Amino acid sequence: MAMSAIALCSRALLRIGANTIASFDEGTAESEVAANLYPCLRDAVLSSHPWSFATAQVTLPRLAGEPLADFARAYQLPADFLRVLSAGPGGRGRGLTFRIAGSRLLCDADEVVLTHVYRPAESAFPPYFDQMLIARLTAEFCIPITESTTRAQFLFRLAEDEFRRAKLIDGQQHTPQAITDFPLVEARS
Repeated sequence: MAMSAIALCSRALLRIGANTIASFDEGTAESEVAANLYPCLRDAVLSSHPWSFATAQVTLPRLAGEPLADFARAYQLPADFLRVLSAGPGGRGRGLTFRIAGSRLLCDADEVVLTHVYRPAESAFPPYFDQMLIARLTAEFCIPITESTTRAQFLFRLAEDEFRRAKLIDGQQHTPQAITDFPLVEARS
């Protein structure tokens, strides 16, 4: 079941015994807390792990100007970019030496394939991520809504448990990466 940002925040508010919201613009304490905390928290949680549903590869467009120093070329990062996982020269997703400077990727390659974490729509979040995000929102909303630090500490521990569980589930979605180019492995062959 795909959930919206409002539905995710409402579930978190319910968990602390607060009123649900129908929009971020209601003018209630709950809607104000949700509107101010949700976007940055969502992005922080998305960028905290290379989630399989929020990972993509794109060929970056080259920018006309050259960087001032260290690298020969600059490329524009995608608008929904949150975090770099790797970058590679044309046709490869890794192996490139680069630096992120603002909204640009600087490197010496003629073409760049970027593997990155991006911001998907809430409807693309899988159920395990929804549950983890709701648990984290519950913990974050607790102090401003209930003013209970003891309860918030307990909720943060629960949120950390949900985070570990979500990472475990997400990590089982692909083939584990094999060790390559390691001298000890080559010496034993």
